[in-house]
Amino acid sequence: MNDFINSRKLLERAKHVIPSMSQTFSKGPNQWAGNVSPHYLTKGEGAWVWDVDGNRYLDYLMALGPIILGYNNQRVNEAAKKQIDEGVIFSQMHPLEVEVSEMLCDLIPCAEMVRFAKNGSDVTSGAIRAARAFTSRERVAVCGYHGWQDWYIATTTRDKGIPKAVKELSHTFPYNDLESLSSLLDSHKGEFAAVIMEPVGVEPPIEGYLEGVKELCEAHGTLLIFDEIITGFRMSLGGAQEYFGVTPDLACFGKAMANGFPLSAVVGRRDIMEIFDEIFFSGTFGGEAVSLAACKATIEEIQTANVIEHNWQVGNKLLSGLRDIINRCGLSEVVKVLGYDVRSILAIPHDDEYQARLRRSFLMQECVKRGLLYFGSNNITASHNDEEVDFTLKVFEEVLPLVAIAHQSDDFEERLDGPCIEAIFRKA
Repeated sequence: MNDFINSRKLLERAKHVIPSMSQTFSKGPNQWAGNVSPHYLTKGEGAWVWDVDGNRYLDYLMALGPIILGYNNQRVNEAAKKQIDEGVIFSQMHPLEVEVSEMLCDLIPCAEMVRFAKNGSDVTSGAIRAARAFTSRERVAVCGYHGWQDWYIATTTRDKGIPKAVKELSHTFPYNDLESLSSLLDSHKGEFAAVIMEPVGVEPPIEGYLEGVKELCEAHGTLLIFDEIITGFRMSLGGAQEYFGVTPDLACFGKAMANGFPLSAVVGRRDIMEIFDEIFFSGTFGGEAVSLAACKATIEEIQTANVIEHNWQVGNKLLSGLRDIINRCGLSEVVKVLGYDVRSILAIPHDDEYQARLRRSFLMQECVKRGLLYFGSNNITASHNDEEVDFTLKVFEEVLPLVAIAHQSDDFEERLDGPCIEAIFRKA
């Protein structure tokens, strides 16, 4: 077993100065297999990472999705370093604000104008404010995950600190269910400013679904916002809207657009985007030049190196191999591969939420013991190649038979070396 002395020392220090010991819930110690996982990473190269104790792992989570080229990409790093030498942030605007905006308008179907920010939550909230200002309406319909701001997180069990009045204006609807959305919009006719949704997660849209959502929005005078924080630059450079051929009114991009540098963008129709002249959406670091330089270099690298095509091909090889092992282990009804080749998840679902977490904990535990820092997510990058896929399949050749044994005896809990991972969004 790997040595985690430095990792554990840092974690003990963090308990005294950082709530939850982490800046991001998904990175916290209670989200990883206990006693066998590192807590702190210090270096990344390609698809591989090193922890603070010098242990090396293959990574597919890729910093929760921002890494699309691979860690430490030379082209992006050189662009960022060059910009650092010239300046990070200035007292007036930087030319890259115009250059990268023009690139995005060329690439993204709905984009006619662009505003930049730093996090996904920034731009989804900016899009909601713009939609409310443009329509003079207040209610929003949401489907998927859209960040930590009040208007969305009010719909979850992490709703402490959110005013009741805010909660009453946000309504959820299930994916792939047009009737539920239609009923929701009918229940408050003329009151919905926007429908905001992830155009796709790991569940494919049924035929005509996204087109139907757009038609419903048009019929109700409601703006359609695609949250492409995850899908943007991954399914296609133009996002899921380009991949599926359905163009929203506004869209939000982030994560992979700068290969790890902090940058997000809200883009959309000119007449709607012009409302940003009137609302307040402004931040000191919105035009920060290093991240914009990284974004420009990321786009150029994706285009010149055929990264999108590469990622689809590598993802297909990985998923085909995983499904083969699953079938050979007799686990086709137990372990599920969900999603698309470029972004998928490996799940061991169960009707009981705690039992599902137990199974995921065991899978993660056995993978990390073998050098695969696994979260269940497969975010394919330009640095995942045959070597990485072969390594991954070798790990699962060892791990999935163990899953089969634990499933047969129904003793996942007894096989854990540490505590079960915890739920971020707990039951109310």
